[in-house]
Amino acid sequence: MKTEQSKHICVVGAGIVGLASAYVLQQAGHRITLVERAAQPAAGASGGNGAQLSYSYVQPLADPGIWKMLPKLLLEKDSPLKFRPQIDPRQWSWGLQFLGACNGETSRDSTRQLLALAARSRLEFESALHRDALHCDQHTPGKLVLFASQQGLDDAARQVALQAQLGGAPQRIVDASEVARIEPALNAYAPRIAGAVHTPSESAADCRMLCQQLSALLVERGATLLYGTQAAGYDVQGGAIRALRTASGQELHADHFVLASGWESAIQARALGVQIPVYPLKGYSITVDASDALATSPDAAPSVSVTDTARKVVFARLGDRVRVAGMVEIVGRDTRLEPERIRSLATSTREVFPQLPLQGDLQPWTGMRPATPRGLPITGRQRGGPSNLWMQTGHGALGLTLAFGSAAELREQIRLA
Repeated sequence: MKTEQSKHICVVGAGIVGLASAYVLQQAGHRITLVERAAQPAAGASGGNGAQLSYSYVQPLADPGIWKMLPKLLLEKDSPLKFRPQIDPRQWSWGLQFLGACNGETSRDSTRQLLALAARSRLEFESALHRDALHCDQHTPGKLVLFASQQGLDDAARQVALQAQLGGAPQRIVDASEVARIEPALNAYAPRIAGAVHTPSESAADCRMLCQQLSALLVERGATLLYGTQAAGYDVQGGAIRALRTASGQELHADHFVLASGWESAIQARALGVQIPVYPLKGYSITVDASDALATSPDAAPSVSVTDTARKVVFARLGDRVRVAGMVEIVGRDTRLEPERIRSLATSTREVFPQLPLQGDLQPWTGMRPATPRGLPITGRQRGGPSNLWMQTGHGALGLTLAFGSAAELREQIRLA
């Protein structure tokens, strides 16, 4: 549908953030060209993410509690956090900004903004699900966030109270016995925890499947999707981008350009005179086929989404599969898949859900989450940049959760430009 205000918009990046942005902008009547260096959608951080849609429990990564946890996280051999210092001032700058954001006032403000964006994202995503009958193993089983200690549970209770004040969805603190009742697959593990936050309204979905369907819809409705195409630079004239140049020498002209290429958006933005505090946080996942176990025992795999805060690992049911994801590595641009991290995820799975089989292909995956120090994504034009350049990055581990809300914000900003 073309309108008087319709524009030609070039989106760089075919992860969930880029594809959701392209989809929402196309729905608004804009002509879309999408550029992606990989041969398929969801080739980066979206391909094997944790699959949880955390609309209601959005505690920012930059939290005051990090200070007492930091020594243990940095020094333990099997810690879910790994920091490898680089000769890179951006790594140190990001780290210092992150630590500076680990205070109560900043955390409360970040929580408020994330809750508002997540609520908008939920409305936009659920509208798309119904309108276009998207099939991505989306379901709403609720979520349990597990805490090993009473102190951790008490801290979580304060976060739940804050989110209730900010209009968040109903949540409650439950003890270990209630955890086992809500999710029988946790029966063996429940005695090892103090309790959990239970949020009945939380959802899960297969991000890769969703990206594939969004990609197909965009093409079906007239968008040009250029997979296997590397953005090599931009021709800027008169304070605006005239064209994007590809590695093959092609020039792509558009009215607006959206950088939604994850952590690499920061690199591309610097070439255009824009500095944004986005740094890659490396994560890992495995995907367990639970079909055989479920055939003999319905409690072999969790139905409810589970986050184990002690292990920094999430578990999400996707049909007959269970996605297990976690780890935070601050290691620069190192995209190698480390086998010991995959083994650690398998060990966590055995301990939390001992009935889950771990034979066969676990589909080991690693991806680089584009994170800002506060955990708030960056959407819109930036000071000092070309007038028709729009950023859409920095969603960290909440890309799937926030993608459609950020896309709606971008739609409104472009409409008012």
